Amino acid sequence: MPEGDTVYMAAKRLHGALAGKVLTRSDLRVPKYATADLTGRTVLDVTPRGKHLLTRLEGGLTLHSHLKMDGAWKIFAAGQRWTGGPTHQIRAILGTADRTAVGYRLPVLELLRTTDEARAVGHLGPDLLGPDWDPALARENLLSDPARPLGEALLDQRNLAGIGNVYKSELCFLLRVTPWLPVGDLPAECAVQLPVLAQRLLEANRDRPARNTTGRREQNLFVYGRAPRPCLYCGTPIRVSDQGDGSRERPTYWCPACQWGPTPPPRPGRPPRQPSAYR
Repeated sequence: MPEGDTVYMAAKRLHGALAGKVLTRSDLRVPKYATADLTGRTVLDVTPRGKHLLTRLEGGLTLHSHLKMDGAWKIFAAGQRWTGGPTHQIRAILGTADRTAVGYRLPVLELLRTTDEARAVGHLGPDLLGPDWDPALARENLLSDPARPLGEALLDQRNLAGIGNVYKSELCFLLRVTPWLPVGDLPAECAVQLPVLAQRLLEANRDRPARNTTGRREQNLFVYGRAPRPCLYCGTPIRVSDQGDGSRERPTYWCPACQWGPTPPPRPGRPPRQPSAYR
């Protein structure tokens, strides 16, 4: 699932393929922009902002996209067969003389004035992989609502931009607290360490095709997607439950022995989720 490091890599690939080149093909397959024609414009740069992508074009225009859960930008050489999915899932095509970028399943796609980019990304907190990264401000944002569960606070892009469900679970494990611990109950040393550790993890993974938080070759992640397998530290079976992020429930993983703090209450009338559904 795309998180800050994944979006950073996507921006890097798009920038390498398109930046400095003139568009010879343009097709935005969303009703609002179906008649927009970007051909003849030079692509200036492709910049990541948290989980958002900003493709800036000559003439003061920006194509804003967000991958959310299933979106992807694929790049193809001239004459190469497109393999990102069925044709009906294509939402955008940007082509140059030698490369074509195809956006599949993009849930967010909008064309706006570059001067209006704040309308799309101005709400975001400090970007973990951006030039505006400020760990002190990120910590202040996280602690601004002391009663909020840590997992929810980490997913709120207004606090800090780039963390998704995988890093949420992994960060909580590394800090030895559960994702349901109120942010205000974090020990002072954890609160200081949290934004620094988050930035270190994304920085280490921003150029890797396979995300790794453990430093081990045989196992990439400590807890995410690993229920009910044993914890790498203590051997206790990893558990999984749901935690909201303000818009939807998301599978959340933790070790009940290594991590302290509240755990989710039982869900009356609902069977436990099967771990295999979330791998």
